[in-house]
Amino acid sequence: MSTTTVETPATVEPPATVRTRRRGENSRAGSLVSHGILLGASVVALFPVAWLVFLSLGPDKDDYLHPGGIWSKMTVDNYAFVLQHTNFFDWLKSSLIVSLGTTVLGVFVAATTGYAVSRMRFPGYRKFMWVLLVTQMFPVAVLMVPMYQILADLQLIDSYLGLILVYCSTAVPYCAWLLKGYFDTIPFEIDEAGRVDGLSPFGTFARLILPLAKPGLAVAAFYSFITAFGEVAFATTFMLDDQKYTLAVGLQSFVSEHDAQRNLMAATAVLIAIPVSAFFYLVQKNLVTGLTAGGTKG
Repeated sequence: MSTTTVETPATVEPPATVRTRRRGENSRAGSLVSHGILLGASVVALFPVAWLVFLSLGPDKDDYLHPGGIWSKMTVDNYAFVLQHTNFFDWLKSSLIVSLGTTVLGVFVAATTGYAVSRMRFPGYRKFMWVLLVTQMFPVAVLMVPMYQILADLQLIDSYLGLILVYCSTAVPYCAWLLKGYFDTIPFEIDEAGRVDGLSPFGTFARLILPLAKPGLAVAAFYSFITAFGEVAFATTFMLDDQKYTLAVGLQSFVSEHDAQRNLMAATAVLIAIPVSAFFYLVQKNLVTGLTAGGTKG
C-alpha cells in the first residue's frame, strides 16, 4: 500500500499596501515645520505684550534700563497710582464716548453709502467710490488746518461731536468700500422680494439686508472703534480740556521735556488695551467672515 504525499502550496503574502497621501495632507516633517513656524510667529506677536506687562510691574521709572531687577521687586503700585491719582477714568469716558459715537455714526453712514452704490446705478456712482478712496491719501498734517478751521466755524472745537465727525471722515471711506463689497455678495433677489412685500428701499435695507450683513458690519465697527480709540494727532489738536483727553492723549502726560515715567506709561498702556480686547472679543466671530466676504465680487 503506497502513501501519496500531497504538497501544500506555499502561502504567498500579499504585497504591502503603500499609503497614499491625500490631497492637502502634509507629511510629518511638513507638519512639524508648519507648527514650528506658527509657534515662532506666536512668540513674536505675544512677546511685546508680555514685555509691556512685565515692565508695568517695575516700581521705578528707569527699570526698563535693567529689567532683570524687576523680578525681585514686582508690584502693582503703578496700576494703583494710575487709577487713583490720574484722570484715567475721565480719559476712559472720553475715549468710549468718541469711539462708540464714531462707530455708530460711521457704520451707519458707511452702510447706507455702500448699499446705495451696490444697488443703485446713479450717474457717477463709480467715480464717487474713487473719490472716497482719494480722501484716504492725504496725510494728517495736510488735513489738520482745514479741519480745525471748519470745526472752529461750527464752534465744535473741544467737543466730543467735533472729534467724532473728524474720525468719521477717516473711517467712513474705508468702511464704505468694505461694505459695498459685502453687499455685492448678497443676492439682488432679496431686494426684489422686499419690494414685492411692499417694503420701501430703506425698509428693505434695514429689515432684510442689514441682518445678512452682520459680519461686514462687525468688521466696519471694529475698524471704526480702533481708529477712534487709538488716534492721537486730531485728539491732541481739537481737545483743549485735559478732562476731555482720550486715553491715547492722556498717555502722553507721563512724558515731559525732562522726564518720562515709563513705568506708569506701561501700566496705563495695559489698562488701555482692556477695552479694545473686550470689544474684539464681542465681534471676533464675524471678523474673519466679514474680511473675506466680497473677495469674489467687486
